[in-house]
Amino acid sequence: MLPSTKDALLIGVLRACALVAGAVLLLIVAFVARDSWPALRDVGVTRFFTDSWSPTSAEPGFGITPMILATLITSACAVALATPIGIASAVFAQFYAPKRVATVQRRVIELLAGIPSVVYGLWGLVVLVPLLLQFAPPGQSLLAGVLVLTVMILPTVALMADIAIAAVPATTLQAAHALALRRSSIVLKVALPAARPGIMTGVVLAAGRAIGETMAVLMVCGNVVKVPGSFFDPVRTLTANIALEMGYALTDHRAALFVSGLCLLLVWMALVAANGMARGTERA
Repeated sequence: MLPSTKDALLIGVLRACALVAGAVLLLIVAFVARDSWPALRDVGVTRFFTDSWSPTSAEPGFGITPMILATLITSACAVALATPIGIASAVFAQFYAPKRVATVQRRVIELLAGIPSVVYGLWGLVVLVPLLLQFAPPGQSLLAGVLVLTVMILPTVALMADIAIAAVPATTLQAAHALALRRSSIVLKVALPAARPGIMTGVVLAAGRAIGETMAVLMVCGNVVKVPGSFFDPVRTLTANIALEMGYALTDHRAALFVSGLCLLLVWMALVAANGMARGTERA
């Protein structure tokens, strides 16, 4: 059956929007790669993983390994903490909470999702950091960054999990009830497996926000370029490094900051690709 004129127009508009979105992504990657090239050419890829970070010294170093590790550790730990809490929140809203309580809970989570990151950073700086300081100085640390990021990305995981669970076909749940399964079995063996693709998409989105967060981690992590020996050590992430030094960076120093941005892009693209491959495998 041939599409109508309105359908053909809609398909054309959607294709154009998809092409524009893809083109914007490619342009961003090309821009970052172009401005990274002078450092990759003059400094070399190896030194970014073996040097210390001292781009303005007499013998400049451009090592970003400690910042890559700090970025990955803070993001991974935040996702590991936020994911089970977010899924539990969605399960409670869908299967256990009274309708009115579930509605209020969703509105609160939506409000948390809309709070600017600098507000989370301010809360971490004036509340969380002094608490951590009582256990181990200086308070501004890897752990502070993990906890602030966890609170920041929790609404994303919770809302996406809630949507994914709500999209499970009612007939599937009715069949589970007909088999006299307990509610916990329905949740663990029916609803969550069926909602897994949507939940994983929410986890990937939350991970992307954690990896790309700047202001909150800049305010609470301490901004010391070193490989952390414990969760109480101060660290500096790639995003914080770019924000702190881009204002006065020149020549190879500036290009090295673009290399940091390129690393963030590559990590994010790897996450999205891995999620896409996993969903493709599940469909197959």
